[in-house]
Amino acid sequence: RANLRFVHGTREFVTGPRGLPLFKPPYGRITAINLNTGDHVWMQPNGDGPRDHPAIKHLNLPPLGQPGRASPLLTKTLLFVGEGDPINVRTPPGGGGKKFRAYDKAAGAVVWETEFPAGTTGAPMTYLYKGKQYIVVAIGSVDHPAEFVALALP
Repeated sequence: RANLRFVHGTREFVTGPRGLPLFKPPYGRITAINLNTGDHVWMQPNGDGPRDHPAIKHLNLPPLGQPGRASPLLTKTLLFVGEGDPINVRTPPGGGGKKFRAYDKAAGAVVWETEFPAGTTGAPMTYLYKGKQYIVVAIGSVDHPAEFVALALP
């Protein structure tokens, strides 16, 4: 038995002056690790983050990363991942959150991206139908109903 009090709620993104993050970026990142050696093969910020915030937009910063719980899907050559769960993780003003990207598995370069009407809320999955491969991902937010989006691979 414990005397701790628990509060049910969402995680809040702590902001500082002008609503910008207090901490140094990246605010969310993807790290590819060689499991045989433990070496970090590549790292990329996951998402744009608040780089379009009015106070810093003129700096033309590279992607800063997006806080969230992103679930990846790894195929033979690509890594698919969204920017995270917009329902349970609050983002700073000007933050992203709706993009879904495919990274080159070996090098970490973004080879494709799209923006959904809402952020990803679940792990992507893949299936093969009549010889064509598809990626399906769940999206949704407080102002967009939950739905599945299916994408066909070339």
